Amino acid sequence: QVQLVESGGGLVQPGGSLRLSCVTSGFTFSRYYMRWYRRAPGKEREFVARIDASTGRTYYEHFVKGRFNISRDDAKNTVYLQMSNLQLEDTAVYYCNAVQEPDENYWGQGTQVTVSS
Repeated sequence: QVQLVESGGGLVQPGGSLRLSCVTSGFTFSRYYMRWYRRAPGKEREFVARIDASTGRTYYEHFVKGRFNISRDDAKNTVYLQMSNLQLEDTAVYYCNAVQEPDENYWGQGTQVTVSS
């Protein structure tokens, strides 16, 4: 059974940091590229970051470049999102996503990140 379980969300002040984790099981993690998405209240889900399998190449949406860092530990079947200098607009539910082309695509349940003073 495929599982993706996010954790690490919470309440943080503007300028603060959080580290999200997504622990996975039920599939060969090292063969999947991993992504983080988020959905803010009243908005569509949007792409945040991606890390490729094998190469570890990373991609970021422009609004998180320089503030967020995605990484993976294939030995632990886990992907991380280190978030720094958090802003009010980063408030959202953050989801991890595992993809192996052409049609393997799995999602976690999400973890809430709230940035508030």
